[in-house]
Amino acid sequence: MASAAPDSPASLLRRSPGSISRRLLVAATIWIAALIALGGLALDRIVTGTIVRNFDAQLSVALPAMIAAAELDPFGDVRFNRQPVDPRFNEPYSGLYWQVAAEGHLPFRSRSLWDRELPADFTVSCVEPCVSRSGNFRNEPLRIVERDGIIPGSPVVWRFQVSQSTEQLDAQVRDVRRTLWLSLGVLGAGMLALAVLQATYGLMPLRRVSAAMAAIRAGRMSRAPTDDVPPEISPLVHELNALLDHNEKAAEDARMHAGNLAHALKTPMSVLTNEAAANSPDLAQAVVRELSTMRRHIDHHLARARAMGRRTASTARAEVWPSLQRLVNAIERIYAEKGVVIDIAGDRQACFRGERQDLEELAGNLIDNAAKYGGGRVFVTVSQDEGNPGFVSIVVEDDGQGIPVKLRESMFERGARLDTGKPGTGLGLAIVRDVADIYGGSIRLSESEDLGGLMAILRLPACPSSDKAG
Repeated sequence: MASAAPDSPASLLRRSPGSISRRLLVAATIWIAALIALGGLALDRIVTGTIVRNFDAQLSVALPAMIAAAELDPFGDVRFNRQPVDPRFNEPYSGLYWQVAAEGHLPFRSRSLWDRELPADFTVSCVEPCVSRSGNFRNEPLRIVERDGIIPGSPVVWRFQVSQSTEQLDAQVRDVRRTLWLSLGVLGAGMLALAVLQATYGLMPLRRVSAAMAAIRAGRMSRAPTDDVPPEISPLVHELNALLDHNEKAAEDARMHAGNLAHALKTPMSVLTNEAAANSPDLAQAVVRELSTMRRHIDHHLARARAMGRRTASTARAEVWPSLQRLVNAIERIYAEKGVVIDIAGDRQACFRGERQDLEELAGNLIDNAAKYGGGRVFVTVSQDEGNPGFVSIVVEDDGQGIPVKLRESMFERGARLDTGKPGTGLGLAIVRDVADIYGGSIRLSESEDLGGLMAILRLPACPSSDKAG
């Protein structure tokens, strides 16, 4: 057994089980979580970056003052002609330090460093301020801002450094991150609550429609209410009601035709019963006559029932031209001795919105009648209906004697025949009219201007322009 195509509607439905509410909530949860995560990471990077840059900017403020106050003492070492003003530079282990160093010289340090010194990598040029982290001091991570400077009279380049413990910086970053992610968590929870509200309140009309369908199935209602229905699902409700109307009409038609068939068979059966009870000498002829009548009724109702069943359950499409060609080939062989010639013209792309078997039964009856009762010439024309582009017309003309206007309507009655000298049941046109009615089409008889005989105009629904049979 062939499996469904990977992207067919059936396979998509099998891959997407569960209720609409659950799918909406899962999609909303994934989307909200992704947005919160990406937005949180971006905000975290922006906010913490801003805090760190402000921290570095405050450290960098002291560097120009240190460079401007630096000078050489008589021994060639660096001294400040004025000390940095922040009192923490004079408090041992205060967490705020400065240092001036050069290769081959002892570093000039702030009192706050006490017995320690800041690391300096002289292989790296710091003409512009350099920023780095250091873990050289035990239990005291540092943030160091350093810059190279030249002191008048000194042949070496001095490294000016300002450093501060990142304890407060790290605490501030942690507080900001905690607040940020807590706020985003509350925002995400609120958005999920909104998604739950949308999935429950927003889908409530669908639940009402489902309840209405259950009530219809239980017999408490006949149709789904159309009042107070949102415009998004109003077409669904109307289509459901239309489907119920269609099914009700189909059931009523089935009951009516069953009753018609029973009524039509009752009379021949009564005749046969009376003939048999009276021991009539013409019993054999009566049996043949009444059985022929019963067969006509049964054939007519079976043809109509087949058409109704296919019309109710089918979305088939049938190309008109190939079907007509098959019919013409078959009918020309049947009436080869009579020399019947059948010509087809018109729209080769015409498409009938229905079953091919019904199309061939409809057109076959008309073409067969034209070949049987005409003079040997039959002309079939296919075209789009002039009055309604949603219908296709099949016109069958012959060169026979035609049918008088006053008798044309009666020819659609079951068993009606104009020429009783030729074989037939008189059901052809009756079946054509009934099956055409089932499809929403029509059949009418007229006079052929070109051939002089009868012209039958069959009008059937056409395929939508985007749905032609291929």
